[in-house]
Amino acid sequence: MSKETAFLKPEQVDRKWWVVDGDGQVLGRLAAKIARILQGKHRPSYTPNRDTGDFVIVINADKIRVTGTKSRNKEYDWYTYYPGGRKVLTYDEMVKRHPTRPIELAVRRMMPKCPLGRQMFAKMKAYVGAKHPHQAQLPQELKL
Repeated sequence: MSKETAFLKPEQVDRKWWVVDGDGQVLGRLAAKIARILQGKHRPSYTPNRDTGDFVIVINADKIRVTGTKSRNKEYDWYTYYPGGRKVLTYDEMVKRHPTRPIELAVRRMMPKCPLGRQMFAKMKAYVGAKHPHQAQLPQELKL
C-alpha cells in the first residue's frame, strides 16, 4: 500500500456519460448531486486541480420542481450595464422563457469560480423533454 497521493493526468481519466431524469426532482438537491459528478468528487481518484468528472445529461429539465413558495418568490436577476438596467424574473417566468436555465444556473453556481470550474460545467447538457442527441456516447441512467 502506497502512502503517496495519486494525481491523475488528463489522459488517464476515464469519463462516463450519465443521464439524469429531472421529472419531479427538487431543484437544489438535484443540482448538488450533478455538481458533485461534474467535479469528479464521486470517484476515489478525485484530483482537485484536474477535471476528473463525468458528463451529465439532464432530460425533462422543464419538469424540475421547487418546494414551498419558491416558484413565486425565487428571483433571478441580472444587470444590463445601462442605467436602471436591472432585470428580474421569478422562477415561474424563467421556466416559461428558458425551461433549462434554472437547473443550469443552480449547477453553475455550485461549481468552482475559476477556469477549471467553467470547463467542468461545460460537461453538463440540459434538455426539455426525454430526447437528447447523445445516444452515440451510450449514456447510463443515473438514479438519484
